Amino acid sequence: MMLGGVWRRRPKGRRAVGAGLAAALVVALGTFGVASGSPATVRQEDRFLELPETPGSTAAVRIDTSFFTLAGGGPRPAVLLAHGFGGSKESERERAVQLARSGYAVLTWSARGFGRSGGKIGLDAPDREIEDVKRLVDWLAARPEVRLDGPNDPRVGITGASYGGGAALLGAAYDPRIDAVASQVTWWNLAQALFPQGVADGGPADGVFKKLWAGIFFTTGSAGGLGASGAGAGAGAGSTGRQQAGGSAAGGPAVGGPAEAGSAAVGCGRFLDELCALYNRVAVSGRADADAVAVLERSSPSSVADRIKVPTLVVQGQQDSLFPLDQGDEIARAVAANGAPVAVDWFAGGHDGGTDTSERVDARVTAWFDRHLRGEDADTGPAFRLTRTGGVDSTGFQAVLRGADADAYPGLDGTSTRTVPLSGAEQTVANPPGGSPPNLSTLPGIGALSQLASVGGGLALDFPGQFAHFDSAPLDGPLHLTGAPTVPVTVRADRPDAVLFAKLYDLGPDGKQTLPQQLVAPLRVTGADAAAGRTVEVVLPAVDHTFESGHRLRLVLATSDLAYHSPAEPATYRISAPAPLTVPVVDGLRTEAAPLPARTWLLPLAAVAVAVLLLAGGRLLGLVTGRRRGRTPVPDPALAGVPLRITGLSKRYRGSADRYAVRELDVTVEQGQVLGLLGPNGAGKTTTLRMLMGLITPDEGEIRIFGHAVRPGAPVLSRVGAFVEGAGFLPHLTGRANLRLYWQATGRPEQDAHLAEALEIAGLGEALDRAVRTYSQGMRQRLAIAQAMLGLPDLLILDEPTNGLDPPQIREMREVMIRYAAAGRTVIVSSHLLAEVEQSCTHLVVMDRGRLITAGPVGEITGAGEQLLVGTAPGYGPEELAAAAGKIADLPGVASAAAEEDGLVVRLDGLSATDLLAELLRIGVPVERVGPQRRLEDAFLSLIGGAA
Repeated sequence: MMLGGVWRRRPKGRRAVGAGLAAALVVALGTFGVASGSPATVRQEDRFLELPETPGSTAAVRIDTSFFTLAGGGPRPAVLLAHGFGGSKESERERAVQLARSGYAVLTWSARGFGRSGGKIGLDAPDREIEDVKRLVDWLAARPEVRLDGPNDPRVGITGASYGGGAALLGAAYDPRIDAVASQVTWWNLAQALFPQGVADGGPADGVFKKLWAGIFFTTGSAGGLGASGAGAGAGAGSTGRQQAGGSAAGGPAVGGPAEAGSAAVGCGRFLDELCALYNRVAVSGRADADAVAVLERSSPSSVADRIKVPTLVVQGQQDSLFPLDQGDEIARAVAANGAPVAVDWFAGGHDGGTDTSERVDARVTAWFDRHLRGEDADTGPAFRLTRTGGVDSTGFQAVLRGADADAYPGLDGTSTRTVPLSGAEQTVANPPGGSPPNLSTLPGIGALSQLASVGGGLALDFPGQFAHFDSAPLDGPLHLTGAPTVPVTVRADRPDAVLFAKLYDLGPDGKQTLPQQLVAPLRVTGADAAAGRTVEVVLPAVDHTFESGHRLRLVLATSDLAYHSPAEPATYRISAPAPLTVPVVDGLRTEAAPLPARTWLLPLAAVAVAVLLLAGGRLLGLVTGRRRGRTPVPDPALAGVPLRITGLSKRYRGSADRYAVRELDVTVEQGQVLGLLGPNGAGKTTTLRMLMGLITPDEGEIRIFGHAVRPGAPVLSRVGAFVEGAGFLPHLTGRANLRLYWQATGRPEQDAHLAEALEIAGLGEALDRAVRTYSQGMRQRLAIAQAMLGLPDLLILDEPTNGLDPPQIREMREVMIRYAAAGRTVIVSSHLLAEVEQSCTHLVVMDRGRLITAGPVGEITGAGEQLLVGTAPGYGPEELAAAAGKIADLPGVASAAAEEDGLVVRLDGLSATDLLAELLRIGVPVERVGPQRRLEDAFLSLIGGAA
């Protein structure tokens, strides 16, 4: 999967193919072992190769390699298998074994700066990593297991994804001995990929910096977690070791450690100093200078487009905001122009994750090599194939995937087009100062967003005043977009450059809008300050998406985006869309029927088997465990007005039969109560609250809310608002936007949120429209409580609600809870501030060590005014106090009396306070003051002390 910019292979068939660079020559002693397992034994040979730092250099770089072959069988074609950025040869081991079992000699390696290899990261630099690829081909030519086409000319293909895909294409361009390529989710022009410009005549010099992806890419390489430093890593050149299938290389891949000490600027990690300086410049300015473009294009296959003349399979991800489909399109068109065979595959995945189809992709890559390396009549698939998402299946809650193919690759313009008129007058929008708050389209590497978008969900956010939109009329039939739509847009600005982010939404009849694959096209419109502005042809992201009948197309041009660098200076733009949207379609696509999932016929059989086992063994299970399991209890009408009843609730610690977090708890909470849940740490309070909300399942007993038994996801939980163990907010969004997004996620009507009441409770004033990352702890706490109160739930649960609040805010929170319950609702509050609980709560539940100690009204538990503190005059010594206490304790109507340092503590049992005072004066006690002594703190401490 994609993790922080590192493209890693997924184990056990759920892989997203990795890719990288670097390699070898000048053989040192290597390791040799056997990767065993059915159906065939694979031999594995590990060795370090000493390669020149640059061509002609006397300095050497150590490259860590592994060579996989089947025993016997004579010479065979070879495959170079590169890894992804942040990975190493170990990332590709499973795939290498697969290819070896398919009859290939496979060489994997850790690129410079990765794994146990030395050197520094050069981003597939032709004179470094790609020169290594050429040396690897030399090494293969000397191996007896590898088939030769001529002297020093092995029959060899190369494959890799992302970073390794770039190495594959560049390797084929710089070394004509490479006979076939399978590139996956990689770049064609690295400058264009990192500084995209979504206008027809734009280039990276005017592109918009893809700051989040670039930051992930750079910090992954500079954080020191890519492997140990070159010459000092792992075993020496002459060391040996063994590795078994599924195991690790000798000594394991070294982790951590910077490059050679003192050789790079601070923060550069294992990057070349030149690349470090480049990133530091562009990350600050947000613009690609001429030197940056030159460096990035030198590491781009586009710089040697006319040299790639071998059969090339182009696999590109539809859910990929780093290297989107337009990069794969450029690869395919360039190779086809050179006269070489090309096939294009758009799969359901990419750097943003998504639905994994790597097993199918792996099989297609193998077939590609079978045809173009071994000369077999293998089925390499259609010239163009894409994976379509057809909603979600009803049994597994997974996306239903279908393939669609065509006999020729249509490109991003499609085989024909449809024009869709857009309505909307010229609109004025603003770029906010500092580019904040930014609008949201995608979060790099978060595949859940793009996968949700593919089935009608996802997350995209545009702030009012920061975007213009133009809508089509409702469609009179389905419209299937395949490619990159275009639309002319006129922009007038109060400064020379206008930076905008174009996206095409699918707007449903219910007003819900979906951003296909969460993709956006950034554009910098230069000369926008001319009197008439400037009209440009905007090229929107390439996607495959069906707009259903009755839906609208919505073109949005936003002034900022979280994933990109936006100008910090405030600006005003006037935007209009003077012409229709042009939508490419592919008429010849054949969509296959959705495959019947195995579970469709396996699940009924499994269900029958399980039912038989349950029927046969149910009684025995009950006898053995002493527990009875049944269906969800029916609602109890008698409890329909009772907010909460807990009966016999118990929860054991995991793996323990006799240690309980909660044990035999019985509690009833009525409407209008403010219930304080008290207990020392470890009393079981949080466990109880988590069971109450259906987050964990009790071992025994039950919880009913308004008569309904609580189960995970129970509908009655919609009547509960909770703030337990802190709340999470999107830090870049405002407090108001966070509350709105939270409520939208519930799927309930906006008018039911009672947002105004919640905002009044929060009391954040102007801060509501500031980013949450600027909030203090107290402000976050207040926002979290307001979030819990959205919808005005009938039962409100608050865990430590006054944390981080100042005294006036604590008093306000106390009043809020009292007013909330006075309206007929119920509040449960867990807090360590006993004075606040005493003032705000009407009832208490005290727990200790998982058990209920006491429950009832606050007055009953504290003793109300029945326990008095009698203060005495100075000089009335301990002996006199002890004697007086004995006399008072003997009086009728007094439960007890005890001497304290400065007076007497008297607990009454029928005697009035006035009569007590008279008796004290009668026996000569010099009374200075009389008042209630029993506070909640005293009651609490005595209760848990007695329980101990």
